[in-house]
Amino acid sequence: MDFARSESPGGVEVPLALKILIAGGFGAGKTTMVGSLSEIPTLSTEEVLSDVGIGIDDVTGTDRKETTTVAMDFGRITLKDDLVVYLFGTPGQDRFWFLWDELASGALGAVVLADTRRLTDCFPSIDYFERQGTPFIVAVNCFHNTQEHSVGDIATALDLDPGVPVVLVDARDRRSSRDALVRLVQHVLRLAAPEFAARHA
Repeated sequence: MDFARSESPGGVEVPLALKILIAGGFGAGKTTMVGSLSEIPTLSTEEVLSDVGIGIDDVTGTDRKETTTVAMDFGRITLKDDLVVYLFGTPGQDRFWFLWDELASGALGAVVLADTRRLTDCFPSIDYFERQGTPFIVAVNCFHNTQEHSVGDIATALDLDPGVPVVLVDARDRRSSRDALVRLVQHVLRLAAPEFAARHA
């Protein structure tokens, strides 16, 4: 996997751009994670939850959540002059899934945020990436600085394929969120070039 800069037709070097998705169920912390990581003000398509969504949007256990992403969240991280990561947060509700194919096109991989209070909400994201063959990790968002379940128990409950990493994360914290992205990239490298990944583990 070559991370060298590419060159435009005019001979000008342009940064290598990597695309990573932040996915998961409604209220799992996707918008928060993109915001904590991005070096630029995030582009967010948050809309206020209204009475129209009653009976459609399940807000159980989401701590008085008042808004929802209706298209995507977008952020950027410049790792080096020649390497930029673009973050795309996916919408969490069923009725916005028609956007996923466009958002997922060309993605290096995905972080699936899981909320153990609503663990089944991340199943659709996991199923989607498994069907698409997109590498992903599961990042368990530790709300209120507590985690009642072990990583092993969560992997078992989600029936993940062997080798899919499960990590703990606080989506509000930049360092914690960054560590989750690093783990995803390591996972992608392991799948694409096992010998390279082993040398740089």
